[in-house]
Amino acid sequence: MRFTEEDKTLRRVKGVVGCILAVSFLLGISAFAQSEKAEDLQQKAAGTHPAQPPPVLEQLNSALEELTNRISPAVVQVLVTGYGSVENSKTSQTALLARQHALGAGVIVDPDGYIMTNAHVVEGAQRIHVALPMPAIDMPNQLEPVGKQRIVDAHLVGLHKESDLALLKIDQTGLPTLSLGGARPVHQGELVFAMGSPEGLQNSVTMGVVSAVGRQPDPSRPMVYIQTDAPINPGNSGGPLVDSEGYVVGINTFILSQGGGSEGLGFAIPARVVDFVYHSLRKYGHVHRVEIKAGAQEITLSLAEGLGLPRTWGVIIDDITPGGPAESAGLKIRDIILRADDRPISTLPAFTAALYLHPLDRVLKLDVLRGKETVTLNIPVLEMKDPMDALTTMVDSQHNLVPRLGILGLDLNDQLRSVLSDLRDPSGVIVVARAAELISPETGLRAGDVVHSINGHSIQSVEELRVATRQLRPGDAVALQVERDGGYLYLAFEME
Repeated sequence: MRFTEEDKTLRRVKGVVGCILAVSFLLGISAFAQSEKAEDLQQKAAGTHPAQPPPVLEQLNSALEELTNRISPAVVQVLVTGYGSVENSKTSQTALLARQHALGAGVIVDPDGYIMTNAHVVEGAQRIHVALPMPAIDMPNQLEPVGKQRIVDAHLVGLHKESDLALLKIDQTGLPTLSLGGARPVHQGELVFAMGSPEGLQNSVTMGVVSAVGRQPDPSRPMVYIQTDAPINPGNSGGPLVDSEGYVVGINTFILSQGGGSEGLGFAIPARVVDFVYHSLRKYGHVHRVEIKAGAQEITLSLAEGLGLPRTWGVIIDDITPGGPAESAGLKIRDIILRADDRPISTLPAFTAALYLHPLDRVLKLDVLRGKETVTLNIPVLEMKDPMDALTTMVDSQHNLVPRLGILGLDLNDQLRSVLSDLRDPSGVIVVARAAELISPETGLRAGDVVHSINGHSIQSVEELRVATRQLRPGDAVALQVERDGGYLYLAFEME
């Protein structure tokens, strides 16, 4: 396109006018600002206050204060004492153990004293305490200072390492609680608040948004997390991530950080996972999972081309156990899973997570693509058996109780060795359960632990362990050698 001299002149004029208008606009803003500043100075000189903020800001401020006051009484500090390894590689290749203190947060989910927190906060704990925030008392002659803590003993009901969740119980009633999840799903971009005790600063609140609702940092694991940019730091672990309505949308669990502090990459366990694990731990002491006796794998480009599949991604059924519930319901090899319990399935961990969260007393609704046809199946589920479940039927309180430790144990025999085939030491006492009704020291023992010795003396039977603990006096030091998850460790505590 060609421009005439008149066009060029007109363009230059318009440019100059635009510059003049822009300068005038900026000068106007500056003059307005100077006028506002002068007015503020005059008001201060006269002893008056500046103009009130816009109503919307006042409403936002009041809403945030009200929300924080409503949720903070149900958020607690979790104080843990235990033993852990000390890195000292420069001077010795021997592992050193030292008494360590850990601190996290928790959320009260039942007024009778049930508290959810992270498993990594309480794992290996010898003693667990919970610091309850004291309510602020707005009275002239108040006896308790605002913010004072009330510290109470807590015991571990159950722990689930896969989800990094644990359930604690304290001997308190009538406590304030928070609800696990609202009626609507979590959305990317919505406002959320992280509460906890970062670096020990009790009852701190930070604000941010949901960065992503289904983040899966480790593709080999079924766990999916809520990602948030709300600042989360050490000490926030186990605290709630709360939406603007006061519902818990997740439990803060870890951050991605190069410097150790918050860099806007925080992750929370979704509330539906927390709720499922909470009810399982409370009812059974461990998490019950379901299975349908079918195998699945992710679809790859080569697999799709080789089998002539209608899509190059997703999850395909690769095995059906004869006589199992999947076969009886009509599931077939080469079926492509579309949805499980109405949740879209695009990866194998997503399907594993759907089974993981499915309740035992309901059929699994599975939508599959079979050729070009979509088929809906209702598949009865089976409980995936935990070896500890079978062992609990073999114990009784008269013969298998070790009162001073508050546990039920079994002598290792050939039958148990076949079930626990990965044991490194074939002798000892296997802990089947903890006797919650007994007052006993916080030993750190868990179901599945095998006790091999006490204070250096080898243990071969429940009776030997019972006799050894009976000879100890209150305040005596106790060191148990325990085999757990294929490795040895010492659990040390004082006898009560």
